[in-house]
Amino acid sequence: MESAMHTQALGMIETWGVPALIAAADAAAKTADVRIATYEKADAGIVTIYVLGDVASVKTAVDAGSEAAKRVGKLLASHVIPRPDASLYAMMKSWLPREEAAATEIAPATSSQAESPDATRILAPADWSKLSVKQLRERAMALLPDFPLTMEQIGSAPKAQLAMLLAKLADEGGGRAP
Repeated sequence: MESAMHTQALGMIETWGVPALIAAADAAAKTADVRIATYEKADAGIVTIYVLGDVASVKTAVDAGSEAAKRVGKLLASHVIPRPDASLYAMMKSWLPREEAAATEIAPATSSQAESPDATRILAPADWSKLSVKQLRERAMALLPDFPLTMEQIGSAPKAQLAMLLAKLADEGGGRAP
């Protein structure tokens, strides 16, 4: 059975400047039954809000928010993902209040992941460095918000740092592989 989180859509509105972002968030929240999950700052004044709700509501909210952003400032991009892949929920958990994040369910591993020896066995500290950076980042993202780095830091962390932190968490967790 899917959790309520897995049936939600994810909407994104990216603007240049905070006034356009606030106008977009306000219009989106007032137009449809959605929740503004968070916002994210990038470089050079680029900011993005993330909207959650049912598919129709998120589409309506993103459209209204995009129009408001255009009126107030500069809209850079907008997009709606109707039912995001389960792997995105690991990232989204870091944006949500603790009680809602605890209620989210991450989908079980696919058959190709389950057949991989690294996906199911307990890894020794030396084995963490044998994984690819992508595999290390996926494992770290799945541990958010309990992983010691933020989503942005995980995305730019070097392989050695990720391997060290994952090995440390595995040691603290009684040898269970994160």
